[in-house]
Amino acid sequence: MKKGIYTLILVVFTWLQGSYTAQDMEFDDSFVLELGLPNGFVNAPFKNIMQGVVYVSPMYQYTLRSGIMFGAGVHYSYFNINQFRINQKISGGMHNAAAFLKFGHEKFWTPSLATDIGVKVGFAQSAFVTDTLKSMGITYNSKQSAYIEPNIGICLAADVNASFRLTLGYAFYGFGYKPWDIGINSDLGYSASELNKVSSYLIVGFGYSRYFNGKKSTNSGWDEE
Repeated sequence: MKKGIYTLILVVFTWLQGSYTAQDMEFDDSFVLELGLPNGFVNAPFKNIMQGVVYVSPMYQYTLRSGIMFGAGVHYSYFNINQFRINQKISGGMHNAAAFLKFGHEKFWTPSLATDIGVKVGFAQSAFVTDTLKSMGITYNSKQSAYIEPNIGICLAADVNASFRLTLGYAFYGFGYKPWDIGINSDLGYSASELNKVSSYLIVGFGYSRYFNGKKSTNSGWDEE
């Protein structure tokens, strides 16, 4: 997982170096806030046991005149335990926090329609907090892992300084979720291959962008001062 992330960063960095010239260096900076609903995939127990509640991701990013975009931000997500999918009464959930760098491309195709396509790469900290763990004298179970999230936003401009967006992302954490992470002393019938698959989830949501200098992308349709 980590090797793949390092390779991706190298490829994106090389692409950025060859994609713009000195005259492209004028940029626009913006604040972006994304809100969404996460839905577990791939790792079977994670998909079945953990129920996504919220995903929040504020970030700050730069977009060059060429459309190349890079930035940094954080995200928080929370998954609640679905008690109908396990054979014992247990309450609690999984808190996730991550810091990331973002690389991608943003372009206004018309004065009001844009796309923001990129990938977030960083480090995640996850904490499992349940009543069962507390009864065992464990405040929480903690896991650290690499984090990667390809994402796309379809943006609709409200004016030259603001836009709203529909977002779609797919996040990968570099660990396999297992029932005993939440205090269950059983594999619940899941195979080893299912337990070892990385925890991942689809995010569907919306967002808001605030452009501090007015959008300057080529073909934006906005008149520059």
